[in-house]
Amino acid sequence: MAADKDANISLIEDLRPRLRKLIEIEFVLDHLNFLDNDNKDLIRTKARKESNLKAVDLLIDTIIRIRPLPKGWFREFVDALSAGGCKHAATYVEDSPPCPALEAENDNCVRLIELLSPSLLGMKTTDVCWDCFSKGILTIEDREIILAECQNRGNMGGARELLRRIVRFPPGWFSTFLKALQDTEHKDLYKELTGDDNIEMEGVSDHCKSTKTCPPKAVIVLRDYQMDVARPALEGKNIIICLPTGSGKTRVAVYITKEHLDSRRKEGRPGKVVVLVNKVPLVEQHYSTEFWKFLKNKYKVERVSGDSQLKISFTDIVQKNDIVICTAQLLENYLERSHSGDDDGIQLSDLSLIVIDECHHTQKGGVYNHIMIRYLKQKHKNAKLKKEQKDTVAIPQILGLTASPGVGGAKKIDKAEEHILRICANLDAYKIMTGNLGENKKEPHKKIATDPFGDVLKGVMNAIHIHAELNPTCDLGTQNYEQWVVQKEQNAAKEENQKVRVCAEHLRQYNEALYLGKTIRMWDAFSFLDKYFDEELKKKVAPEDEEISGSLFFTAFFKIYFLADSKVKLQELAKLPQYENNSLAKLRTKILHEFTSREKARGIIFTKTRRSAIALAQWVQENSKFEEVGVKACHVIGGGGQSVVKPMTAAEQRDVLNKFQNAEINLLIATTVAEEGLDIAACNFVIRYELVTNEIAMIQARGRGRAEDSSYTLVAGEGSGVAERESVNEYREKMMSKAIDKVKKLDQEEYEKRIKEFQIQAIMEERVRTTKKKQKGMKKESPSKVKFSCRSCNKPVCSGEDVEIIENMHRVNVTPQFKELFIQRENTSLVKRLLDYETNCFIACKDCGQRWGSMMLYRGIECPCLHVKNFLVTYDEKRKNVNKWSELGIQLPAFDYAEHARSVAESSEDEESM
Repeated sequence: MAADKDANISLIEDLRPRLRKLIEIEFVLDHLNFLDNDNKDLIRTKARKESNLKAVDLLIDTIIRIRPLPKGWFREFVDALSAGGCKHAATYVEDSPPCPALEAENDNCVRLIELLSPSLLGMKTTDVCWDCFSKGILTIEDREIILAECQNRGNMGGARELLRRIVRFPPGWFSTFLKALQDTEHKDLYKELTGDDNIEMEGVSDHCKSTKTCPPKAVIVLRDYQMDVARPALEGKNIIICLPTGSGKTRVAVYITKEHLDSRRKEGRPGKVVVLVNKVPLVEQHYSTEFWKFLKNKYKVERVSGDSQLKISFTDIVQKNDIVICTAQLLENYLERSHSGDDDGIQLSDLSLIVIDECHHTQKGGVYNHIMIRYLKQKHKNAKLKKEQKDTVAIPQILGLTASPGVGGAKKIDKAEEHILRICANLDAYKIMTGNLGENKKEPHKKIATDPFGDVLKGVMNAIHIHAELNPTCDLGTQNYEQWVVQKEQNAAKEENQKVRVCAEHLRQYNEALYLGKTIRMWDAFSFLDKYFDEELKKKVAPEDEEISGSLFFTAFFKIYFLADSKVKLQELAKLPQYENNSLAKLRTKILHEFTSREKARGIIFTKTRRSAIALAQWVQENSKFEEVGVKACHVIGGGGQSVVKPMTAAEQRDVLNKFQNAEINLLIATTVAEEGLDIAACNFVIRYELVTNEIAMIQARGRGRAEDSSYTLVAGEGSGVAERESVNEYREKMMSKAIDKVKKLDQEEYEKRIKEFQIQAIMEERVRTTKKKQKGMKKESPSKVKFSCRSCNKPVCSGEDVEIIENMHRVNVTPQFKELFIQRENTSLVKRLLDYETNCFIACKDCGQRWGSMMLYRGIECPCLHVKNFLVTYDEKRKNVNKWSELGIQLPAFDYAEHARSVAESSEDEESM
């Protein structure tokens, strides 16, 4: 029983912020018999002399202080709330609050009443009061007090009291209040609350009868700190909004977008808004949960990305809609088309506002920066035109959004300040705006757990070192080791040293397994490694050729000789709980603690690799202890195809996140794809598991813990350096905050002077890069000088003359000779379908099984697409490793579709005639 009392007291304490707004102290006290008269008098005095809020605080403090509390006090407290006209407060105390979505909508309604109260005070209070009472959103006591207030302080005083009291009722009061305004002929107030000028008064009654309906349309309501940061943008200035993850940056952007389009419409000027994101999933997220949701009734909103299947051009989409949400690269492509003289392009002057999400990426080389360089060039051209008294070209307003601009690797405050100023310059920001969240700030408390882990796989790696006569210069299992072994593999490929090349290739897999062994079960780490060897064996045996190549021999040799003994050991260790790695044990303890100490736990675990995310999800799902405490886990990983692990499609990601939103899943195990931008339901704990990157990622991951009393935990192994790097990030975060403060305190003239210097520097650097690129293009050699050979077996494959380029992206070889050199295999991790082409299998060397690229079906023609990193390139008799086609100084001819289509058709006719 004592435990129940403590739990009830804790519940009331946790609900204090909500109860302060929902309890009307005077009426509730009359029904609280377990409080003596002295305490009641003190609370009433507090309400009379100070405020109702202060009185509620004193009531809660008194309940917490009284010992012992009489039996049945909690039930009496709930009944007193109901009897005192505070039924909404009672539902919270009884632990049956409205669903999160309904609660959020109700909070928006309350805020809307607060914002529009100056207009609402002009209502016919007596009429509205009686109507609200008849509809059940005012009690008898409420009615008498409101009517008395009208007599004593006039109509406005009574209206103020009425508005204060109706918002304490359960969700549904807003639609009832709207109906009361209708029935008392307050059409103007109804329109102001709903924003609808065309709605017919008679057609809404049925809609408003439900006690749980929300406002007729979604209403944008900003908190004070959100309005503060938005203000310069509402005046038409370019700004960066820097607010923590989960504090409503996107909602502010929606509000600014609406005000921007409204003002331009009133002035008779066209308005066009483009919202730029850097990840495809964010396109749908921003569209469905923010911009379309709030602006669909007034403006045309559309979304488009590289994954979209829309049959009209991006230019048409922009022309036909008021707001377009898209990936930044798409806009850049069409800006470049216009620059090249293509009629189907877009100019910056076509847009009136550009919103840039995650704008800290507006740096050298990034697509955001390419777009902004175009902007800055036009801005400075306009300054010149203005001096010459010529017409200038319109440029859009810029709005940047970020949770953290970072410090750019700076170690001193001056360099951090310079980094932030550069981002401000790149975005042409008038100011960087930060908000004081006050009581809205939810700072999770942080814990760091450290633990040791074994080196189960190091013996295998050392055996391979001896076999290949390799001497590593850094510790095994580290990023430095991976870089070292990649360099060894590249050098061996150039030197045609098969033994060292294959050893290095396999050591890289062991190094990853060593990392996995620190983060997941040993058996999982071994299984990943074992699966890798099995797949290598399968893919390197051609169907028509059973002869084992040198590469295949080494693969089989490593699997049988080096793994045989380790497999037995790992199988034995996996069965013994005392040999489970300590990081995993700590993680299990942490998860169990969160799910047993919280009534409704919901959390995210961030981990480094896709493999570890999948394995951790399996570990949780297979552990009965987690099931007993109600853990429902799932992983979410990225959609890129670079990894050997099958990526998640955007639809799969959305499905998992929707289940997390709806509480079908309460533990999300994610790679860094979930750190930035994606809208994830409020969590009350976040764990970064053996993962530290930079201060931006740390701030974003921590910001996922949005719920009250959330925790942020770092689980790190001893000697891994993770805890130390986290400390560095915390130092950088503090330095970033100081740097932002210094930037904000700069005199505006000094600020603009420094910004202009950085902008001119950025433009000059871009000109130099463009000039060098053009010169490099002019010097490009004939493709005949380049030869390609298989990276694995060194077999000559083709010349640069055989390679053509599709859409300036895909390098293909469609010669008959090349077709005889490769085999095709299904690739389950690579399934792409776009408008004009699709890929679903890879091509590999017929002799050794080395992967060369993928098979594209381009407009009905099969085109083997080459990935240059899978070949050795000979250029001027020198062999080199090339990772990107852009590194080759050759000009490839464009793919002649008509010619190849005719050739394919003739071949088909010849086959039919035979």
